[in-house]
Amino acid sequence: MAMNQVRNFARRSTILGGRNYFTYSNQISQPLERTPPYAEAREAVSCIKSGDTVFVQGAAATPNVLLEAMAHHGKENNLKDITVIHMHTEGPAYYAQPDYAHIFRSKSTFMGGNVRKAVAEGRADSIPIFLHEIPLLFRRGLIPIDVALIHSASIDQHGYGSLGTSVDCVRAACENAKKIVAQVNPQMPRTFGDAIIHHSHFDCAVNVDVPLSIHPHRQMSPEEEAIGKWVAENLVEDGATLQMGIGNIPDAVLAQLHNHKDLGIHSEMFAGGVVDLVRKGCVTNDKKIIHRGRIVGSFLVGTKELYDFVDNNPFIEMLEINYVNDTKIVSRNPKMTAINSAIEVDLTGQVCADSIGTRMFSGFGGQVDFIRGAAEGFDGKGKPIIALPSTTNKGESKIVPTLKVGAGVVTSRAHVHYVCTEFGIANLFGKSLRQRAWGLIQISHPDHREALEKAAFERLKTMPSPH
Repeated sequence: MAMNQVRNFARRSTILGGRNYFTYSNQISQPLERTPPYAEAREAVSCIKSGDTVFVQGAAATPNVLLEAMAHHGKENNLKDITVIHMHTEGPAYYAQPDYAHIFRSKSTFMGGNVRKAVAEGRADSIPIFLHEIPLLFRRGLIPIDVALIHSASIDQHGYGSLGTSVDCVRAACENAKKIVAQVNPQMPRTFGDAIIHHSHFDCAVNVDVPLSIHPHRQMSPEEEAIGKWVAENLVEDGATLQMGIGNIPDAVLAQLHNHKDLGIHSEMFAGGVVDLVRKGCVTNDKKIIHRGRIVGSFLVGTKELYDFVDNNPFIEMLEINYVNDTKIVSRNPKMTAINSAIEVDLTGQVCADSIGTRMFSGFGGQVDFIRGAAEGFDGKGKPIIALPSTTNKGESKIVPTLKVGAGVVTSRAHVHYVCTEFGIANLFGKSLRQRAWGLIQISHPDHREALEKAAFERLKTMPSPH
């Protein structure tokens, strides 16, 4: 047994009344001879003290009852220097608000809208990291966790709860946390795969009955609908395995796939549009080599209809993010088609997806994981796709001569294959810089093409050309 595992067992054995690593495992699906106490939320979080690092489950599974209680606990007891580590969370994020700056400091591995202002003002931090590597932070002890605040489905007759809509890095956090405090909620969907957790691993639990955070459907713009049609009709084949993120562009693609056959899903997350495709028989997962006949995901955020669909559904496997987003696993899926978006793309194909200039907006996420996994597809039929509207809401071009000063390159120009806007598709793979510039100008907004052509000449000292 590795020494860091022994140390971890020793830490948890102290909490569990003197058990050693022969009788206790940090494998959270193993039942223990132990029943957790149930308490009110403020009592449950009272184990958090100054200087602690607290992990918080994210997306739809954000345990907001516990987070509100933690905010009150911190203020009432004059706590300080508490680090809150998390992926994207939903809700008010008290730990990132100015009134709590002397108590908590948020540290996000993928930034949600509720902490952007805090990061921009220097009151919070963001960690640039590939989604599949986040569990390593906990398993290698790079970020030791004192308390994990999680959100579980109801406990079944065998003592099992479920991490529900967010497995991602949560399992790794729980396995390496000194204490686990769970918000147990009958409205959390019960999902399978790596989601199961035995309640004997909870150090305290709180019964709640609250709805999950939702992302309602937004009306699609004509540009988004056009992008969906371009991708669906030209790049998605029957039998393809799909990865897509959240938002209107993935939904627009899904809406155009109702005549496709034998599609599969292997995605860090998937949207409500998948539900319709399953019901119409378009998504069967029949052509997949691994997890055949199953949808594979790692976290979810969407509508109640989506949550109802995944609840107690053995057709869905929710697995750890280090597995789902592993390029070696991604590349084993047939016709792997990865659909991701961007903030801007420069004329050489560099993709910025995590910042607007120097201002951090989100994170690396799984874009590079899947773009590379699709490119390395075992059958040579993978399609890595960056899809974005040609302009911002203010009419500024998203195809740009150079990225904004301070903008981060998430996907390098060598990673990029297909770029799609409402005006068409540019295939950049194997193309020279002037060929790339030409292709990208053709799919930019007509109002900006002349300026982009001039800028390309100034940058490359030659005219863009298809040859």
